Amino acid sequence: MTKNSIHLYYKNVTSDVIGPEHGISKSQFEQLAQTTAPRIVELNRQRNAGQTPYRDLPYNETYPQQVKTMAQFIRQDCENFVVLGIGGSALGNIALQTALNPYMYNLDDKQRNGPRLFVFDNVDPHQFGSFLEWVGDKLDKTIFNVISKSGRTAETAAQMLVIFELIEKKLGPDGLKKQVIATADAKSGTLRKIADAAGLRTLEVPDGVGGRFSVLSPVGLLSAAVCGIDIDALLAGARAMDKRCSNEAFFENPAALNAAINWHYYTRGKHISVMMPYSYSLKDLSDWYRQLWAESLGKRFDLDGKEVCVGPTPVKALGTTDQHSQVQLYREGPNDKLFTFLQVAHFSRDVTIGPAPKTAPELDYLSAQPMSRLLNAEKTATEYALLHDKRPCLTVLFDALDASTVGQFIYLFEVTTSLAGLLFHINAYDQPAVELGKDATFALMDKPGTEALAEKIRPVATMDKAFLV
Repeated sequence: MTKNSIHLYYKNVTSDVIGPEHGISKSQFEQLAQTTAPRIVELNRQRNAGQTPYRDLPYNETYPQQVKTMAQFIRQDCENFVVLGIGGSALGNIALQTALNPYMYNLDDKQRNGPRLFVFDNVDPHQFGSFLEWVGDKLDKTIFNVISKSGRTAETAAQMLVIFELIEKKLGPDGLKKQVIATADAKSGTLRKIADAAGLRTLEVPDGVGGRFSVLSPVGLLSAAVCGIDIDALLAGARAMDKRCSNEAFFENPAALNAAINWHYYTRGKHISVMMPYSYSLKDLSDWYRQLWAESLGKRFDLDGKEVCVGPTPVKALGTTDQHSQVQLYREGPNDKLFTFLQVAHFSRDVTIGPAPKTAPELDYLSAQPMSRLLNAEKTATEYALLHDKRPCLTVLFDALDASTVGQFIYLFEVTTSLAGLLFHINAYDQPAVELGKDATFALMDKPGTEALAEKIRPVATMDKAFLV
């Protein structure tokens, strides 16, 4: 049993708090329970039938052992660990690092328990070129993890080709075997073919697990283990949350409540879902959530083939930063949002605020106060202000921020997403709208066989000077 837990607090979406127009009444909650309970049963059935393989990842014993063996090898002589991936192959890696390692991890040797970590999820030449200039004379102390199920994703393939050429030029033909690890499909695909031909060390992208659900697999676990994160505790937290999310009693199941509340508000015109962590460490979990939510729930057709064009729009905010940039809109703009705060009850470290200058006695109230108290006071104050204007608010409360509670959070929102998909009656696991953009990129890069599409894109690719001001 994990020591620390996370909890979903939902009182501030009720009609008792924000009134009958925007709040959920007791009778509406009872109706939500009746609507959602069969979906819990259905999702459990799908899980038992092997149709949601991401739910089995916390119980897989092979992957963690393979990852720990690989991490032990990497940590022997590696100063820089570099992840090349995009979307689900990158966001989970970034989120775990931000959540569970110190802010100064890459810069302070005393705070670092492993090699520096770099995650490249873009093909910005300014960013990547700057890194290449820095890493050029450090290649023998740098290991690259290329993550792609197919190996045909243009962004990751481009990064890989640049790095391969650099390594071969500087370290010779055997350099790839020493400095590159491929996380790829177990049996097929371009990256698997490349890895086998080059004799690269490899890990597996689990079959049937989409990238946005893959963080608890080797896709996300390797960089975590390499950088000293306790992946056993991470997975134990996910297992603990699995038991809670499998509970068929609606009011005892945090994923069911979370999904039902989000679905309820979407069907009543609140189409925007704002996640606002009051912890810098949790900010990149919001990025991870945005992909999970948007790619899973934004669908044109439902399971019956009916055109529905549904999908709540996920928005990231950071407390307290965005109190000063977004809350004006959130309070006085359209009441079309559901807010989910992330709050940490007990921080692993704190800072005491210093004395006020004699010239500014008006700041005395801050003196000798822990900064954690100020941060959580800001959260409560923002929530109070939103509730004053009848804006519904949820809170995910972390007893403390550790590998176990982060594992619980990840699993909670993955199951929430599956249940929301059932409530919306859509397929939460495909992403058909992503393909046209990928194909258009291939055409614009002159990939053979895409000439007809390139011709269709030409009017968009060429800027009309008459409209250029």
